[in-house]
Amino acid sequence: MQIPITSPARRALLGGFAIAMILASCGQADDQTSAEATSDAQTSTGEQAVGIRLASPQDGAALQANPPDNLVILDVRTPEEFAEGHLEGAILIDFYEDNFADELAQLDPEVPYLLYCRSGNRSGQTAEMMGELGFNDVADVDGGILAWNEEGLPTVVE
Repeated sequence: MQIPITSPARRALLGGFAIAMILASCGQADDQTSAEATSDAQTSTGEQAVGIRLASPQDGAALQANPPDNLVILDVRTPEEFAEGHLEGAILIDFYEDNFADELAQLDPEVPYLLYCRSGNRSGQTAEMMGELGFNDVADVDGGILAWNEEGLPTVVE
């Protein structure tokens, strides 16, 4: 025996089902992205990971200490922030400059990058842009130089 469902009740039931399906698919996409990020960051042979990825400050320091050939350390903060302290060997391209995208596009997409900003916001946006431009080896310091400093990692002032 079927129980009749009134039209408003049917809409509520179907709406709830649709929302549950959307949320479930979002969770699956996040899980897949997380799994992909983990597999990109870790290799079974101990090789350094490649791809556009987040790196802990400790991983960034290890990359800086034992750099792959042609590593570029890219700071996307303002000149004032850069002057307060930056990673040794870093080059500066100010995220807020009108020609930022053009300067980014002039960089060699075939070499590895260690990328950072103040807190991770600008560098996260930059990493996304770099991915769209065809860069294939970008380690973005999670939490930026604030997290780097919290870990007591070295910076230089010039």
